[in-house]
Amino acid sequence: MADQCCASKSGPAALNDPRWRRILWIALIVNGAMFAIEMAAGVAADSRALQADALDFLGDSANYAISLGVAGMALAWRARAALVKALTMLVFGLWVLGSALWAAVSGSAPQAETMGLIGAMALVANVAVALLLYRYRAGDANMRSVWICSRNDAIGNLAVMGAALGVFGTGQRWPDLGVAAIMAGLAIWGAAEIIRQARGELAAGRP
Repeated sequence: MADQCCASKSGPAALNDPRWRRILWIALIVNGAMFAIEMAAGVAADSRALQADALDFLGDSANYAISLGVAGMALAWRARAALVKALTMLVFGLWVLGSALWAAVSGSAPQAETMGLIGAMALVANVAVALLLYRYRAGDANMRSVWICSRNDAIGNLAVMGAALGVFGTGQRWPDLGVAAIMAGLAIWGAAEIIRQARGELAAGRP
């Protein structure tokens, strides 16, 4: 029953729902602010996991802006927008993976305290946004992509906090690099989910 109720709130009628648009604006502002905070902290702490999470916030900000732009359009256009967002997630994941591999060769141990503090702040922000978006998780590819981004972010923040504990306990950079690789995997996996659904919606809409 709960799933059916959520699905009914995520159908075509929800696309122009003022609450949906309001939530997207809140998510856009929160993600833009967290990008600036996390990127500055990631560079200062020399943490690849924080920098990866900051870039994820930037990508999500762009995703929310795209979702606001296509919310009232036909399904085919929303599916195309979802494909663009999925490709963005895929590029992000590949970049993070490459950055982690490079840091494995030439990086140094990051500052665990900064990682933990900023990771906790980011977790609070992402969980709040994910809770707001939860009722729309069963919508079309565009709505689902927004939910998947927020879900992945919250999981990534927990991983960053775990990496901070690992760095603090070992004094090594490997926990930080491992979390960066996990976040890359989440981005690639999420992109594959969105691409599969968006392609299905485009195929269903063809004569």
